[in-house]
Amino acid sequence: MARPVIVGAVLYDPRVSVIWGIIRDFFETSGCPIDVRLYNDYAVQTTALRAGEIDVAWQSPLAWLDTLRRVGPDSRAIAMRDTDRDRVSHLVVRADGGVSAPTDLRGTMIAVGAKDSPQATLIPLGHLRSLGLEAGRDFRVKRHDVLVGKHGDHTGGELDAFRALERGDVAASCMLDLNWNAWTRDGTVDPARFTQLESTPRFDHCVFAVRADFPHEVERRWLETLFSMRYENPAHREMMDLEGLTAWLPGRTSGFGPLSEAVRAFRFFDGADGMESR
Repeated sequence: MARPVIVGAVLYDPRVSVIWGIIRDFFETSGCPIDVRLYNDYAVQTTALRAGEIDVAWQSPLAWLDTLRRVGPDSRAIAMRDTDRDRVSHLVVRADGGVSAPTDLRGTMIAVGAKDSPQATLIPLGHLRSLGLEAGRDFRVKRHDVLVGKHGDHTGGELDAFRALERGDVAASCMLDLNWNAWTRDGTVDPARFTQLESTPRFDHCVFAVRADFPHEVERRWLETLFSMRYENPAHREMMDLEGLTAWLPGRTSGFGPLSEAVRAFRFFDGADGMESR
């Protein structure tokens, strides 16, 4: 009997263990058993993928770039959520704060998430850089290093950044569009008081990654099982709601340009702090 496929995920929230318990049970009943290993941060998980300790890694966008760098450029992004595609991040300002264009941010302070958050730090600061605004030269950065190592796969740093804007400590804060949508719905953000100044180019988010040597037949069977989940099925919907998707889709790598450019510009993998440009 073939061994189970070993899948890695990062435990950024207690619900992750619930999500993966449901997924594991679904794969088991579908005749495609998996084992799940939970990691504390993406760097350790990527090391485990490189070492062959896991077969499939549920990777953040930054971890995907690290996979290409450390596991190998022939690594494959095999699946993603429908909600992982074509995301943007917003620079949010107070409606009455006197900031009406990105150039108005010169000489101010901007609140971002954790130093390793693609959506709340790296991509927004990279976008401002593309507009000619350099962190440390044209504006200061107030970083919120919540759960570093988990690549912003939580709302902690982004919410803290918004609270700084709400208090008037900063001129703008950065947040993922999905968080803007959720927080304007639940009252966390009052759209009468706060507005989107600027949005980044579209980018993609998390992917399931495998090494180049992962057997294609095993991959095919694993993906068939994953793609058979249906949001219309109440037995699947609980997990899909928790994980924030309505369908699993094939992986793609065309949406990592903004993050790749930010990582290069800020020398992130060289040990820089995620804010300095070159």
